[in-house]
Amino acid sequence: MQSMTGYGRYRVCRDGRELTIELKAVNHRFLDLSFRIPRNISFLEDVLRSSLNQGELSRGHVDVFVTYQNMRMDTRNVQIDVALLGAFNQALKTAKNELQDYKRPVATDVLSLSGALQIAQADEDVDEVTALANEAISGALAELTMMRSREGEHLANDLLGRLLELAQLRERVLVKAPAVPQEYRSRLTSRLEEWELHAVDAQRVAQEVAIMADRCAIDEELSRLESHITQFERIIKQEAEVGRKLDFLLQEMNREVNTIGSKASDAEIAQIVVDAKCVIEKLREQVQNAV
Repeated sequence: MQSMTGYGRYRVCRDGRELTIELKAVNHRFLDLSFRIPRNISFLEDVLRSSLNQGELSRGHVDVFVTYQNMRMDTRNVQIDVALLGAFNQALKTAKNELQDYKRPVATDVLSLSGALQIAQADEDVDEVTALANEAISGALAELTMMRSREGEHLANDLLGRLLELAQLRERVLVKAPAVPQEYRSRLTSRLEEWELHAVDAQRVAQEVAIMADRCAIDEELSRLESHITQFERIIKQEAEVGRKLDFLLQEMNREVNTIGSKASDAEIAQIVVDAKCVIEKLREQVQNAV
């Protein structure tokens, strides 16, 4: 079991190039990738997206940060705009004729004043940078997966603890449920005595109690709830991608608990149902972070 929350970072240095990839993952229903990549290596987005889609990630919002440095000698191109330099030279000749005090500029002055000297970023070697990125994304993904697994262990322990609490609440309802019809009989008998209706047919009282017992029977709901709890525990302990399955089971658990609350007609069971619904809500909050 893995959590959707995690962080991974990996740096690769080779042949004067340095590339670092950071992955930050948080909750999301599906796999949602967001990239921050320098413009000069923007071609990496498709490469990284393909690696992440084919990797172990299946859910979560993942921010992908890429930083890159090229410290090689051939990282920049020096260019001279010859046409601009010619126009500037012509302007200098005009200035010489118009100005009385004129000092002929040296080449560095001409290049800096004219803007004819241009230093441009050289095109990156796609194959070399892609090789660095593939190595970095593999390392960052491994770190992210490791952290998500560690978080998943803590998440699983928390879920199992709350699941045990829900199972104990179910047991309390199971113990209490058989006594509900008898308590109803006692209340009915006391009410009849209070009203001094001593001639009421005992068979009629028994029928009324039987109808009530049938109406508030919750054996099936308790049985299904037990089955859901068992499945929930098995999935946590045995499966990897559990989030959607656990979320579905929690919906079913909530449905059974609601039905128990509406049918039980007992104050103590009603309070247990409230406690059970609180536990289910806490389970749901935690399951939102499970892959």
